[in-house]
Amino acid sequence: MTLTEKINGDLKEAMKAKDKVKLESLRAIKAALLMAATEKGASESSEELELKMLQKLVKQRKDAATIYTEQGRDDLAQPELDQVAIIEKYLPEQMGDDEVKAIVSALVAESGASSMADMGKVMGIVNQKLAGKADGKLIAGFVKAALAS
Repeated sequence: MTLTEKINGDLKEAMKAKDKVKLESLRAIKAALLMAATEKGASESSEELELKMLQKLVKQRKDAATIYTEQGRDDLAQPELDQVAIIEKYLPEQMGDDEVKAIVSALVAESGASSMADMGKVMGIVNQKLAGKADGKLIAGFVKAALAS
């Protein structure tokens, strides 16, 4: 079962259950997937594209929740965080910091990178290996630390 099929099935269930937050989240996912699939030059494999879109949606909602919280608008931040929880259910299980750090260290050593000038090359390799399994900001931090030492 593809992600799109699963989203459509869950969307129907959310409608029947009248679960407003889940319904909004699933509609956002479906809209993002449709937009990505119909973009010009959408040549990536659909699974990679789906993962990127889900990660993007999670990041957008986390950023919005952070801004709302900073402005003292917890009433607006909470729905965003609720949507994050629902969207994350469709992502692969996220790796822990220790696992990510170990993989990054191994890939840095394997690629022969030695300075910050190699950051782009290393990030490409690491992002390909950990696609959807770790946050990009976390990966970048570990890559910077590995290249700085």
